[in-house]
Amino acid sequence: MLPKVNEDAENRIAKVKVFALDMDGTIYLDTTWIPGAREFLARVKESERSYLFLTNNSSKNPGAYVEKLSKMGLSVSKEQIVTSGEAACWYLKEHFPGAKVGLLGNHFLSEEFSAEGIQLVDENPDVAVLGFDTELTYEKLCRFCDFVRAGVPYVATHPDLNCPTRTGFIPDAGSFISLVETSTGRRPDVVIGKPERTISDYLMSRLPGVERSEIAMVGDRLYTDVAAGVNAGFTSILVLSGEATMDDAGKSEVTPDLIYDGVKDIRL
Repeated sequence: MLPKVNEDAENRIAKVKVFALDMDGTIYLDTTWIPGAREFLARVKESERSYLFLTNNSSKNPGAYVEKLSKMGLSVSKEQIVTSGEAACWYLKEHFPGAKVGLLGNHFLSEEFSAEGIQLVDENPDVAVLGFDTELTYEKLCRFCDFVRAGVPYVATHPDLNCPTRTGFIPDAGSFISLVETSTGRRPDVVIGKPERTISDYLMSRLPGVERSEIAMVGDRLYTDVAAGVNAGFTSILVLSGEATMDDAGKSEVTPDLIYDGVKDIRL
């Protein structure tokens, strides 16, 4: 049974110390704040709790998000941004130390990998990594499909099919995954971002002393944000300000612990 919208019957929010917030569709759309989002962030700080942004979007690195939020009037540190790109770097260093990587990603993601000491190559990679490449070209796509056909380990940063914007949805990494599968017959061996537990394991490595039961995952997508909260053992909160509707929630295989019209309706 779905929880009632804007109600917290079991007082779950009282146990939360850290809010892990999705960004697109939850806090803003493009550069437009979702109504009440800034006020919610202020209330979190006033309540002596903390928040961070946990995003599957690997088309921007933490520095780019800090700059974007600064232009929108919010000052945050890089430590408050957790991306699937960062988690992918962590995973590669843990499981493929020293590997040469063939990356499908834009310049932000490339810079992030290079800054972590990961060698990027255009030929004969040890691992192929697919991200949200907002600078995609046909040449890059063909080259990446060649890597996948060659049989090297294949990693994707996240599975989101679409990215919400003020004017509608645009194709995200999940759509690229489907395209590559159609051409090569392969799906990723590993997906890093929400809803997979890899990104929550990476998050926990950055939150010493915090228990999983003290974290709330807040987002607008059932198959990534809410499922991530369920898989990670966090309190899962669906907001109806982005992709998912109540009709979607009723049909979903995953059930959020709490549902709100938007973050502005979360009472602390």
